[in-house]
Amino acid sequence: MAPLLTLFAQLEILDEFVAISKDLSTFSTNHESEGPFSTLDYSIMEAITGYPGYIVSRPKFYDLLLKQIPTSKILFGRRVINILEKESKVMVQTTDNRMFEGDILVGADGAYSTVRQGMYETLKQQGRLPKTDQEDLPFSCTCLVGQTRSLDPEMFPVLKEESSQYFLTLARDQPYSVAVFTTKQNTFAWMVLQHLEKATSKAAMEQQFKTNESTEWTNPHTATAMCDETRNIILPIVRAVCEDGGNTSNKTLTIRDLFDRTDKELISKVTLEEKIFTTWSAGRTVLLGDACHKLHPAAGQGAVNAMQDAVVLANLIYTLPSNSTSSITNMFKSYQDERMAPVQASYKTSQISSKIMTKGFSGAVVRFIFGHLPDWLWRLQLGAAARYAPSVGFLKKAESKRKGAVVPDISESAERARKLFEERRQVEVV
Repeated sequence: MAPLLTLFAQLEILDEFVAISKDLSTFSTNHESEGPFSTLDYSIMEAITGYPGYIVSRPKFYDLLLKQIPTSKILFGRRVINILEKESKVMVQTTDNRMFEGDILVGADGAYSTVRQGMYETLKQQGRLPKTDQEDLPFSCTCLVGQTRSLDPEMFPVLKEESSQYFLTLARDQPYSVAVFTTKQNTFAWMVLQHLEKATSKAAMEQQFKTNESTEWTNPHTATAMCDETRNIILPIVRAVCEDGGNTSNKTLTIRDLFDRTDKELISKVTLEEKIFTTWSAGRTVLLGDACHKLHPAAGQGAVNAMQDAVVLANLIYTLPSNSTSSITNMFKSYQDERMAPVQASYKTSQISSKIMTKGFSGAVVRFIFGHLPDWLWRLQLGAAARYAPSVGFLKKAESKRKGAVVPDISESAERARKLFEERRQVEVV
């Protein structure tokens, strides 16, 4: 989140964000029932960017963002079923048979984007869709995700720590790894990753189960089954328990202890797709976030890149000379041109980070390398990740906390928007 904090300051939500977050100082990796064999120091992020890295509960972060948007601007309970485009407008039809029209349609609707599917179907019929964009989204991991209820720090002492504690555990005899971190709300957020022997896709998986006359993939109890398979994995976390006579001792937790303290409706099984699409726009429609680039969550770059997409696109919309189709098409090209290189860099970082979570030889090599990185090289890597931090050119500049350790890259869209913003301010003054 560190590359986004200057943006949050511009949006005047930084203080609220910090209030619901915990800073991240270390990330430790261990084999089940053993001590940590690798610890990465994230405390140096503040020296690099002026801000520490933060861990935040996703629901709390959503609530913070939603508070900034007038309720009239958000419509719930509607799904897009049809997209129509004319020369001067784009229209969407929703499941309640309503039509909405505008100059631009932004598809920010996730990895299996309805907007992308509609746009790609049209391009495919026209013979304009690259072959790679017609291929299924691949994944080599499935994942259980959840977050416990708020717990008593006296019972779980690790929750008392000022900084978020982030643990990665590699299961001893199973193809699983477990990531757990603590939040400001005294909860444990957790992920259980199942590492598949080879990459597959949802379409291939569904076909396999259909051929085998199995309904496992679509069975609503699949998440429960995965919980049952992994419940005895031992975590490097202790719980204080009161024994007979009032004496207190410590008990090592298993992932079952977290399952049991998580509301069942908040446990989901998801697939961790990885792909960068080639085609991000067509006509008056453009894609954003997971809809055009799906990253493995290991490096925490998915949401960061989606928000950076939004910043760049907003800057370019601000400087749009007209709402003609040609102007919009050129703007979309500038958007993809600016974003593609940072997205590709984040994609590679996410792939490498995902190796830390895997078992086998390649995972062991990556963990060894990260565990023995010299301090200067670790700083260099974190600095490279934090260098790209586009700001909103049409909002008041936020006071920069960067102390020169890393000079941020120049964002062309932000520079253009800033120039126009200042010109308009001068006109207002005159």
